[in-house]
Amino acid sequence: MQIIQSIRDKGAAIVIVIIALSLIGFILMDAKQGSNHLFSSMSSKIGEVNGEAIELGEFNKRVKQSEDMQEQRSGQRPGGTQTLQLRDNMWNQIVAEKIFFAETEKLGIAFTSNELRDILLSNDPNNPFLKEPGLTDSATQKLDVSKAQAALANIKKFKGEQREMVEAQIIDPLKITQTVAKYTGMLNASVYYPSWMQQKETAEAKNFASISYVSLPYSDIADSTITVTDKDVEEYVSKHKDMFKQEEGRNISYVAFSQLANGEDSARIKKVVDDLAQPFAADSTPKAFLAKNTSSIEYSDEFVPKSKLNATVADTLSKLPVGAVYGPYVDKNSFVLAKKIAIKELPDSVHARHILIPLQDQSGKMIRTDSAAKALADSILNAVNAGADFAALALQYSSDKSNSAKGGDLGTFNYGVMVPEFNEFCFTKPAGSKGVVLTQFGYHVIDLLSQKDFKPAYKMAYMAKEISSSEATINKASLEATRAASQKTAAELAKYVSKNGLQLTQVPQLIKENDYQFNEFQDARQLVRWVFEAKKGDVSEPFNIGDKFVVAQVDKILKKGTQDAATARSGCEAIIRNRKKAELIIKKAGAVSSLEALATANNKQVQQAGLDSSLTMTSQIINGLGQESKVIGAAFNKDYQNKVSPPIAGTSAVYFIKVNSVQSKPADTADAMETQANSRKATLRSQVNNWFEGLKKPAEIEDKRSKYF
Repeated sequence: MQIIQSIRDKGAAIVIVIIALSLIGFILMDAKQGSNHLFSSMSSKIGEVNGEAIELGEFNKRVKQSEDMQEQRSGQRPGGTQTLQLRDNMWNQIVAEKIFFAETEKLGIAFTSNELRDILLSNDPNNPFLKEPGLTDSATQKLDVSKAQAALANIKKFKGEQREMVEAQIIDPLKITQTVAKYTGMLNASVYYPSWMQQKETAEAKNFASISYVSLPYSDIADSTITVTDKDVEEYVSKHKDMFKQEEGRNISYVAFSQLANGEDSARIKKVVDDLAQPFAADSTPKAFLAKNTSSIEYSDEFVPKSKLNATVADTLSKLPVGAVYGPYVDKNSFVLAKKIAIKELPDSVHARHILIPLQDQSGKMIRTDSAAKALADSILNAVNAGADFAALALQYSSDKSNSAKGGDLGTFNYGVMVPEFNEFCFTKPAGSKGVVLTQFGYHVIDLLSQKDFKPAYKMAYMAKEISSSEATINKASLEATRAASQKTAAELAKYVSKNGLQLTQVPQLIKENDYQFNEFQDARQLVRWVFEAKKGDVSEPFNIGDKFVVAQVDKILKKGTQDAATARSGCEAIIRNRKKAELIIKKAGAVSSLEALATANNKQVQQAGLDSSLTMTSQIINGLGQESKVIGAAFNKDYQNKVSPPIAGTSAVYFIKVNSVQSKPADTADAMETQANSRKATLRSQVNNWFEGLKKPAEIEDKRSKYF
């Protein structure tokens, strides 16, 4: 009963499996840089969702649980950008939960204590007890109900922090999955496709039109002859406000000064490596030599095939005599000397089987101690050596379910496919060897069945020095950034940049208050905080971000609401220009008596569409015209069979049409109609997956995280 024992003994924060977002379709957003507020006032409010507060203390506690989870999985405590992402993910999860559970409460959808008990005492795949070896039957892998009942009775006694941990690890994830399942089930059951709608859609799909038309393209009028004023843009925006909603944010630009190594730094490092070539060749203790001279590539005592050598120098290194040194050459960001230590024939591929005895389960929880795992692996090896059936033991003991049913058979694999320790055993031991090997996955009992295609393998030592920046290079970049930052206005900075041959880069996206990254900068939270404290035209002090010093300026401050003319222009200028062109084209055309007369007057041709029966009310495009929905609608107006239509201002031209015919295809059979209805229902049900956005859109979300992080 690993979960319960961990809670009782350690009292450590239990990690939450973050399934809420994936199940309710809430996309994870970018995270935020934090400050030292982990133990701030527990009553501070970090935000609201529809008037319901999100408390800082609760938020920090759940972020810490996520950090604990990541530490258990990776073995390292998250920091920097990872911490920002975890905070942002948790904010989005909490917001999603509050929106979702408020809706289910209105509908009377709940997760009861009886439901929880039923799941915990069942073999439901969602039952977390099934992941605990102490609560399952070792032979059947089914839940031992009596042990599960005892565990549940024990859990009910927990209070305070222990109770919170049980809720975080067991109850909350189950509540989310079960409530989401009920809600989506309700939505799926509500899908209805009425017969009148089917009849209407069938008619629209069956009727097809044929038209003649004359197209007067907007491109016939040069863009330069049409002026789109700010007033034009403002009038368009006022009629289409939903298209031009604007979030609060900032437009910024910046100049960056690289701290990366320059030519002088590269030459300096190369000389250091050059000077080591002769001593390296003369030395007989490569491991000690590399350690003494602080090589950035550690010594490895393994043999590798030619395919694993650096591809650019593999041919040269493979032909190098034992004891000889080649280089320096550039490998990634280092100058490298390569010395051949030894040559050995190794197989190109091997066939092996194994039994895996892990120390942890897939979620990172400890399931047995190292000594217990090693003892079990050794006892299995002893049994195999004494003649026991390896396949039967694999089926009984191996946690690698991808092959345990096949007797642990891994098939034939090439060098480097397996983790290093496993790889070394299989390719350096002779065929027929059996042994126990420890890897990151646990203890493996390995049976090396066969080896083939022996080829030369090489043991190499690499004396490497990273091409790094000197203190002088970094100081030079810092000084240049300081000089740029001394220009206190945007106008002064622009002049300085132009005078000194620098580049002022505009950030294309809107910078939002809780952002922490933009362009290539992944950890720019401190700069973003400055941006929201600054005024338009302000120039920042240098910020050290990644391998650059960055000086930024605030170009524009955007308030939440509707875009102004300057911001909205790019999104509507072409539409407005075409509308003005349409007015000129229509005025010039005047009264149209026939398509032929119109075509002659404008040096155009009368064209036809729909002769292939493809022009229906459900068409997305017209062959030869593209996406012209107004023309599609007009094609089914029978009034235009006797006269030319009024001018139709389309997407790319003004059209005049005449309907040649409107016909119907044969009616579908009853079976075809039923198939159509089922397909339509399936389409409607697939749209259920987007239900969360419908809940989120009207929600009032107040985000105050920037005050704390």
